Amino acid sequence: MKMPLVSSQSPLLDIVATESSALANVAYNNERATFRVEFRDGTVYQYLGVPRDTYENLLRADSKGAYFNHHIRSRFPHTILRAAVTASSG
Repeated sequence: MKMPLVSSQSPLLDIVATESSALANVAYNNERATFRVEFRDGTVYQYLGVPRDTYENLLRADSKGAYFNHHIRSRFPHTILRAAVTASSG
């Protein structure tokens, strides 16, 4: 499922929901080679300089979380866009 996302940090992105226990959805901006990932806990990161084929390979990977950890995490400059959503105890 794809949904458009407009943010102040990048033009329109197509968000792709993933079948992954770790990744909720991913998006890619071709013009800026920017990869965005939202984790199941609500944390959102943006990675810069990610090649399009790396993004496409992630979409085809059997384990998207493992592919992300091996090929993207700690390999490209990144920024956290949103911290994890935590439940407060009351």
